[in-house]
Amino acid sequence: MNYEDLRDYCLSLRGVTEHFPFDKFSLVMKVQGKMFALLPLDNPETQIALKCDPERAIQLRDEFPAITAAYHFNKKHWNSVRIDSTISISLMQELIQHSYDLIVFGLSKRNKDALNNL
Repeated sequence: MNYEDLRDYCLSLRGVTEHFPFDKFSLVMKVQGKMFALLPLDNPETQIALKCDPERAIQLRDEFPAITAAYHFNKKHWNSVRIDSTISISLMQELIQHSYDLIVFGLSKRNKDALNNL
């Protein structure tokens, strides 16, 4: 997967919007105003930062050398995934969906209702 593929998959999820709140290279994906992914477009190695359940985050880091604690994020809850041959498309999509689901789960009832009405 490349940055375009990652972006397209994120945008295919319900209610996702894209923003550049930090600089012109850090593409942030949000659902109901909450960030679930960051794509550093200025990095020559395709990668994405994603929220993750803390226990699963550790397991993924142990299993895949391409998955590490995300730089400039809470290391307990965020992973950085470098796209290489060890990361399949299905795994990447699963990790993006997991990050999205964690954010949606934590939304207020009002924001969940707004999302469901899109």
